[in-house]
Amino acid sequence: MPDVQSQKDLRNVYIDKVGISDIVYPIVVLDRENSYQSTVGKINMYVDLPEDFRGTHMSRFVEVLNNHKGKMTIQNMEKILDDMREHLKSVTAHFEVEFDYFVMRKAPVSKIESYTPYKAKFICEKNDNFDFILEVIVPIQTLCPCSKEISARGAHNQRAKADVSVRMRHIVWIEDLIDVAESSASTPLFTLLKREDEKYVTENAYDNPKFVEDVVRDISLKLEDDDRVMWYNVKVTSYESIHTHNAYACHEKWKDLKK
Repeated sequence: MPDVQSQKDLRNVYIDKVGISDIVYPIVVLDRENSYQSTVGKINMYVDLPEDFRGTHMSRFVEVLNNHKGKMTIQNMEKILDDMREHLKSVTAHFEVEFDYFVMRKAPVSKIESYTPYKAKFICEKNDNFDFILEVIVPIQTLCPCSKEISARGAHNQRAKADVSVRMRHIVWIEDLIDVAESSASTPLFTLLKREDEKYVTENAYDNPKFVEDVVRDISLKLEDDDRVMWYNVKVTSYESIHTHNAYACHEKWKDLKK
């Protein structure tokens, strides 16, 4: 049968990324406490396309994915990218997978256990070098220091999210970034709280007022002290309860690799 994708193209336009996006696929990721966790990923797979190729072979992306049976580890990410480059005859390959990640958490006072969901993402690229970014989105709570200072009867608080991304020298667990973000917030969020837990969480937030700027700086300092991390990006968004807008802060840094 004719291979239309491999026909010569005379328009002389190199395409940076071509491939498939938003394919939903069962995956297995590493879990700090339980070795592995099964979940569902939303995956993007791209390669570069030389200017003289009319198109890429979409089916080959899924074939590569099938060959690796959904195993998503740092080591396997590089193998997937190598296979993409080989099967699609490309110089650069890109792979992104976003997934729900669940951690069993204990309520602060009652100690009742329940699963808390988080969003995680692997962002990978391979040409001459392999690049891997771990991103974790952590739901948190912030309580406004200004509101607490000027109000006689409480302070406004709201749900927020900390979006933490790292490049690493040695393995950084998803749970590690969750711990860093939650310990930097006014208080963590929980799926299941009894009354004694709700009292604790409310008072804990009141005792730890934080602007988004405070949360970004506190997370950044913890990552700065972590020798496993060589680059980080921290973004915090607060879904303001008394404003029609959100509050936002961001900090990104390459660390001194000589340390």
